Amino acid sequence: MEPWPDLWRSRLGQRVVVRRRLPDGSATDVVGPLVAVDKVSLTVAGSAGTVTIPLADVVVGKVVPPRPARKAPPHRALTVADLERVMALHWRAPVAEPLGSWLLRSAEGFTHRANSVLAAGLPGLDLDDAVRRVGAWYSGRGRPALAGVPRPESDAADAAELVAVAVAFAAAGWRVIPQRGAFVLTAATAALATARADAPADLRVRLDPEPDAGWLALYHYRGERLPPIATTLLLSAPEQVFVSVVDGDRTVAVGRGSLGAGWSGITAVEVDIGYRRRGLARLVLARTARWAAQRGARSMFVQVGETNDAAVRLYESAGFTRHHRYDYLTPDAGQGRAPRTR
Repeated sequence: MEPWPDLWRSRLGQRVVVRRRLPDGSATDVVGPLVAVDKVSLTVAGSAGTVTIPLADVVVGKVVPPRPARKAPPHRALTVADLERVMALHWRAPVAEPLGSWLLRSAEGFTHRANSVLAAGLPGLDLDDAVRRVGAWYSGRGRPALAGVPRPESDAADAAELVAVAVAFAAAGWRVIPQRGAFVLTAATAALATARADAPADLRVRLDPEPDAGWLALYHYRGERLPPIATTLLLSAPEQVFVSVVDGDRTVAVGRGSLGAGWSGITAVEVDIGYRRRGLARLVLARTARWAAQRGARSMFVQVGETNDAAVRLYESAGFTRHHRYDYLTPDAGQGRAPRTR
């Protein structure tokens, strides 16, 4: 990776490894979150403390995934909280503020993901106080209070911490919004990339850095037309690609691939109703995985709504396995009604 400031700025907040040249001509590696970049240096929070490295001394560097929590294939090795933080980089709200290790987010109400606090793991401050501050933050902005709370499998390395967070929200009167949770599934990118990815003879596949009018017209989040803020979120990952399957001038299938923190993600897969059962969703998945593998991503995630049984079957048949699930909680869910956030 070239030591250019703009390139490094696009990786802020991600875990990196940087090889730096020392005065005696040797080199050493610094690993940790990239916390600052300016015109002449970058700063990494390494294991031995924060290190500022002149760009002139950078030999090479790259983004790497979070540290594995257990011996397992890379797509199964992260804690639930670490994977949630990875996924947050792929769908970044324009308004975001840390609350300890939690992340408060707001994006004009479009998607729960971008308009909820990511309560992944212990926040590093009193739990009851953290829950109160979440409510106050959203109230101060005139937005519904929402919390994304992961639900671990019993063998998750951070299961006890995640359960404590859920208990704290429940004790404060927050309740799960029915049918708004999601499953997180993961897979090895290389296996997905080797699946057959040839388009039917009458169709062609296009990969673009931004969504065009045809892509945006086909993608409907929860069946709704997209508001202007949607494009901001679609372009919010460190890198993304927009896959379109076209029939002449008509876009008939779409998907979005993203890269961040050494992981790839796939979202926004949609197939025109007249072109379903032709393998186009699998085609979009394979082309997205191929794009991600070419960029060095070893693992891929997908988030699937808990009521979307057909999508769960599709991704599991392609090689994904369930990592965990998450729910959305609100203090206004007593009657089982979700706030107006889409």
